[in-house]
Amino acid sequence: MNYKNFPMVPRVIFGRGSFSQINDVLSPKRSSIHAPFIFLIDDVFKNNTWLISRIKLSYDDKIIFVSTKDEPKTTQVDELVEDIIVKSKARPSGIIGIGGGSLLDLAKAVAILITNEGEAKDYQGWDLVKNPAIYHVGIPTISGTGAEVSRTAILTGPKLKLGINSDFTPFDQVILDPELTRDVAKDQWFYTGMDCYVHCVESLNGTYLNEFSKTYGEKSFELCKEIFLSDTISEEESQDKLMMASWHGGMSIAYSQVGVAHAMSYGLSFLLGVKHGIGNCLVFDHLDEFYPEGVAIYKQMKAKHGIELPQGICKNLSDEEFDIMIGVALSLEPLWENAIGKNWKETITPEKLKGLYKKI
Repeated sequence: MNYKNFPMVPRVIFGRGSFSQINDVLSPKRSSIHAPFIFLIDDVFKNNTWLISRIKLSYDDKIIFVSTKDEPKTTQVDELVEDIIVKSKARPSGIIGIGGGSLLDLAKAVAILITNEGEAKDYQGWDLVKNPAIYHVGIPTISGTGAEVSRTAILTGPKLKLGINSDFTPFDQVILDPELTRDVAKDQWFYTGMDCYVHCVESLNGTYLNEFSKTYGEKSFELCKEIFLSDTISEEESQDKLMMASWHGGMSIAYSQVGVAHAMSYGLSFLLGVKHGIGNCLVFDHLDEFYPEGVAIYKQMKAKHGIELPQGICKNLSDEEFDIMIGVALSLEPLWENAIGKNWKETITPEKLKGLYKKI
């Protein structure tokens, strides 16, 4: 049997206020005065002097504010790469992504495309990347996606929503500073936190489960229950714990896989542009037959925090639109195999998925 030789993030800093060390971390990695550091930052921080003032730009370093209004697209990666290459005198010293999961995935993809020819869509899939990415750093400002630790950069392409899954995708350095998550809106906090929770449920209930995944998944699952169901946890504790739940949740799927909710959520995202976190919530609400215990606890969490999901978003879709969503979902074969087993095609039919989508 061949075991996966999984690449992990080699360097990580954790702690409140640790973002202030960003300049010390980057300084030894500068390859020349002409090779800039490019900071890709979620544009919600455009006027956030508390965050921006901590970044000391030198030489040709540049901040690019990126909109994450929509899920990250392959075309967005291509445009960023072209802009960076055209405007830089030399290959950048590194790409630093600061933001949520979408921004971190963009940063990973940009770092790969700077050293690999072609377009981002050419690398959607498993192990298609040939050359190592340039040095890249991930700094999450919201917790839950696991993008800071994963070997994938999930992008919406012309035909599919699918990750650039490769050994060259993970960050070289991650800075986990829970203070950066302090201004996250409650709904967003919940939806992104549930992405982490669903990672754990799908990993722990999957056919790919092993002790490596189980150890991380169980820890993340317990942290999620404490964060979202406890009456005694402080705001600071919650921020610290969710950041670590996200890390462990991301690790739990590193050596296994996600499942039904993620596959179907990708379909919603591809067709309707539904953000990943809320997409998982919308789907997970109806997956009692696959994850009965996980869904019951999720509904407790949703009720406790007074979260009301949008209703009827698939109500007026045409048969053709349902077929597009179903096609995207069914294309993610490893997710279904993990969720159901090798014979998943016997039970997961287009009709089955259409019935589930119609409930959303």
